[in-house]
Amino acid sequence: MQQTVAVLPEHPVLSTHGLTIRFGGHVAVNNVSAEFSPGTLTAIVGPNGAGKTTYFNLISGQLPASSGSVRLYGEEVTHLGAAQRTRRGIGRAFQLTNLFPNLTVLENVRLAVQNRAGLGLNLLSLWSDHVEVIEKAEHFLHRVALADRCNETASALSHGDKRKLEVAILLALEPDIFMFDEPTAGMSADEVPVVLDLIQQMKEQGDKTILLVEHKMDVVRSLADRIIVLHNGYLVADGEPAEVMSSSIVQEAYLGMGVAENV
Repeated sequence: MQQTVAVLPEHPVLSTHGLTIRFGGHVAVNNVSAEFSPGTLTAIVGPNGAGKTTYFNLISGQLPASSGSVRLYGEEVTHLGAAQRTRRGIGRAFQLTNLFPNLTVLENVRLAVQNRAGLGLNLLSLWSDHVEVIEKAEHFLHRVALADRCNETASALSHGDKRKLEVAILLALEPDIFMFDEPTAGMSADEVPVVLDLIQQMKEQGDKTILLVEHKMDVVRSLADRIIVLHNGYLVADGEPAEVMSSSIVQEAYLGMGVAENV
């Protein structure tokens, strides 16, 4: 099962307990409980409509839970909004890019660095007043291979480069928990390795907790220490990749779709 690297021995870094959300009569996530430890990468998979992104939205605070709880280092954060959870160390990259389109690439990352440093989001402050902030922003752009695009507006980037910029922003926030929702979606084949290599590097550092929603099974196989399977809002399997993918309940959940290739 998963590797455990304790930060606070009595508590996992992140946990959900009976987490549930209802939209009218539809239960999109149903009583999901799971714990996540540092130094591990957990892939969350399941058929379309299984509740994966909704589960992410409940953890990161984009949606309020109907019942159940989210805990960070043992402290309940269910009542906190997305911005408050971000400040406490939950970092989220979205399935659809979430950028300031009219700002430059560098300005997008600079704002994240300023926010992490407690300097606020003042775009009117002189850049020369914050040389270290700019250098740090440039560092994160180098990591995602966007340093040569730093003066272009975010709206001018290709979809793949927008995804890389969003990863740079997430890196700049320096969270304890990284949440990636299909990070390679829409990327060309030559763009994908940049993001996957970054995620692999984060995992190898051993001090970050990484959650990954991903449809591409080759990506899941190459990165995941653990797989959680959601189906119709329920958690139906949780364990090591080989064990989970060979289980009968997962095969049944995918209704003969060829789970080994299509999860």
